[in-house]
Formats: sequence, C-alpha cells, structure tokens
Amino acid sequence: MKAHTAAICALFLAASGAAGCASAPDGGWVTTGDQSRLMQHEPLMMRRAAVQATGQATGQATGQATGQAVLLDPQTPLQTMVGFGAAITDASAHLIQSRMTPAQRDALMRDLFGRADGGLGFDFTRVTIGASDFSLSHYSLADQADSSLAGFSAAPMAAEVFPTVRQALAVNPQLKIMATPWSAPGWMKTTGSMIQGELKPEYYSTYAEYLMRYIAEAAADGVPTHYISIQNEPDFEPDSYPGMRWGPQGRATFIGRNLGPRLERLGLETKILDWDHNWDKPEQPLGVLADPEARAYVSGVAWHCYAGDVSAQSKVFDAYPDKDVFFTECSGGEWAPAFKDSFVWTMKSLIIGAVENHARGVLMWNIALDENHGPHAGGCGDCRGVVTIDSRTGAVQKNQEYYAFGHASRFVRQGARRVAVAKPEGLEAVGFVNPDGRRVLVVLNPADVEARFDVGEAGRRAQVVLPASSAATYVWSSPR
Repeated sequence: MKAHTAAICALFLAASGAAGCASAPDGGWVTTGDQSRLMQHEPLMMRRAAVQATGQATGQATGQATGQAVLLDPQTPLQTMVGFGAAITDASAHLIQSRMTPAQRDALMRDLFGRADGGLGFDFTRVTIGASDFSLSHYSLADQADSSLAGFSAAPMAAEVFPTVRQALAVNPQLKIMATPWSAPGWMKTTGSMIQGELKPEYYSTYAEYLMRYIAEAAADGVPTHYISIQNEPDFEPDSYPGMRWGPQGRATFIGRNLGPRLERLGLETKILDWDHNWDKPEQPLGVLADPEARAYVSGVAWHCYAGDVSAQSKVFDAYPDKDVFFTECSGGEWAPAFKDSFVWTMKSLIIGAVENHARGVLMWNIALDENHGPHAGGCGDCRGVVTIDSRTGAVQKNQEYYAFGHASRFVRQGARRVAVAKPEGLEAVGFVNPDGRRVLVVLNPADVEARFDVGEAGRRAQVVLPASSAATYVWSSPR
C-alpha cells in the first residue's frame, strides 16, 4: 500500500509540479453495469487549470472528448450529512446472529459498518419497534391489554436485534439509529389486531408512554434512539403484517400533545420524524407541519421510494426549510433482478436524487435477507437485502444495493457538507466536502455509451472516462 501511494504521489508531482504530496488525490472507484468493475480503484491525476465559474459545455454525454466537466463548488455548502445505511430488521438480525459463525458475523459487521479494508462504513441504521413483515412472528412490546403497560418488555428485540446493533456500534461508534413501529399493540386499535386498523384516540397517551418505554429500555440495553417516527407508512393498511393507518390530523395531535411534550420534559435528544412513507403524498407531512403544536416537535420528514417522485422531498423542504429531510426506506427485489438496471436506478434516485433533494440520511430496507428473500411473516416475498446470507452456510453475497450505497457510504463521512455541483446534461452527480476537507464527488453515467469529462473544482481538474451504465466516486484532498 505504501509503495502504491508513493507511485501515485510521484505521478502527481510530475504532472502538477507540486512540491509535496499533501494535496495528492485519493483516486476514483468505479462500478460498471456489466459488473466487470465493482468498486474498482483507479488513479485520479489532478492538473492545474484555469476553470471558469460554471466551467463546462452542455450537451449529451458521448463517447468523444467534449470538454465537459463535473465541478464541485465548496463555497456553496448545503445540508450536513448524517450518513447512509440500511435497516437491521428482525430478519436481518436473526440471520446475522443465528445463521453465521462468530468469524463470519464479525467479518460481515466490519464490512458493513467499518471502513478498513474497503468496508462500507454505514453511519445510519433503522430498527423496528416490535414486528414488521420482516419478523419471524407478529408481536408488540406490550401484548397484554393493560393501560398501565405492566407487561411491557423489549425482550423480543433484546434477543437478536439489540446485540446486532451493539456490534455495529462497536465497529462504528458514530452510528446513528432510527426506530419505527409498524403498529401499536392490537388492543389499542380499532381492529383489536396488529393488522390493519387505526389507533384509538383514547390510547394516544398510553401509546406515547409505550414509545417512551421503548426508548428507555433500548438505551438500557446499549442501543440509543437518535430518531423516531411514530408510524411506518401511515397511509397504508397491509392485510398480512402489522400496519396502522394514521392521518395527518391524528399524527399532529399525537406528536404535539403527547409524544413531543414527554420527550421535552425528560430532556431526551431523540428527534421526531413525521410521515415515513412515499413520495406521492407530500400533502400528508405538510398537513402535520401546518399544526403549530406538532411543528414545534417535528425535527424532520422521512420518505420512502415506492410511489411518487423524489422531488416531493424538496416540495416539503421548500415550505419548511428548518425541518430536516431523511430518506428511510427502499427495497431491491426480484421485480428488478438485473444488476445494471437496479444499480443505475438506486444511484440516480437514492444516492444522488434523495441527497440532491436535501436528504441528510439515506437508508435501504433490510440490510440482509436469506436465499429465500426472508425470513418474513407476510408482506414482501421477493425483497432483496443489501447482502444475501445463505441460511445453510452463512456465506455472504453482495448485491447491487451494496455497491450503490458503497459509492457514498465508504467515502462520505458523518458531518460532511453536501456542496453545489455543476454538471453537464446526461450525467448525474452529487458532491461533498468531508470534515477533514477531502472532496467527494459521486457521478453516474446512465447512458448506453461511455462519457469523457473532467472532474474537480475551480483551478484543479482530472480527465476521466466513465463507461456506459456506470458510477464512480472521485476523492481528492483539499487544495492548500
């Protein structure tokens, strides 16, 4: 590694005439739609150049050199990043804890949450409060009908979910954790079941206490709750797994008069995210934020990918720019089995699109599923995890979402600032400046032909070629 670094340094010095290697670029990492390159490292040779403010011609990217450029503007900082990651569901935790040897488990957790030896460096994760469709059974943390919550217990999560999160925290102590319930206990609902129905208003106070007890018990078990949403997908009542419909007026009342004041009284730093559902109904979170009592306690809005367009995030942000934006769920699956197609979509819509539309954090759904797309209890029967764990051997397969998220999570550090990017038509890109000043530029070429262009910032450029249907992350040090 030292010899390789020295060689890059020598090339950089020869090309730039610089006196030292402090500003030498880290390089580029490329993944191609045909999988011939998977996060493959390539040198990135910066050259000094007189670059205009906007810097590049427009026009469709082609296979010929065009003088086009994708340029960072570090002088235009935007949102501060929390990170990228995926959910540690019951199913994921069960596979990691029960279907892998200790050595396999340790290797996977270092790969997902660490950055040494090319790990993904996930900084953000999500857990379910009680059961989701990706659980082994349907359960709440208080199945006994008792308004005092005397039977409350987080023991079902303490068996496998909490140990998995603690191991992730041991690898990455900066990991931020979001928690989301799929349903209130059935006895609090109009159906008397965790499946379908709505929360009865007379149980709003009880349910707020239920969530507070989760936060307390999880913390006692070594799992902090940095963010919480009060309901997963509140505009949907699934018929085969826990779910609960909850309109904006009810959510506003619950947040503004129940959960929010409780968190405030106890001085807890857990932040409340509203919505946690698709891009197609921005009027729902707008309705909650229109309530002044709720708005005082809502930290941000969370979004899913299954309907609508990512631009909805900006519609709500533009109305309430003091509220954070998070993207918190999307799943790959057998409805899009081809590596190229789903890799390009994930790069364009989530890694670039969600962040361009103000997301501070971006999450996939299951971090791991098995070879049969489970285990699950109802719901999606053909979902794909970021990795697939063979339930018989513990062997790990890295899926297209692994590589798409790796193009951001491995390089963008928590606390990085997204910055403005100038780019030509035909290329997608998003850029960051890490806390240490390093520049990170993620570029997607969705076209069927290769693209030739420059990357860099004012005064410094490198020529690159990005194959068709491919993405690259370019990293270089800040100029001195």
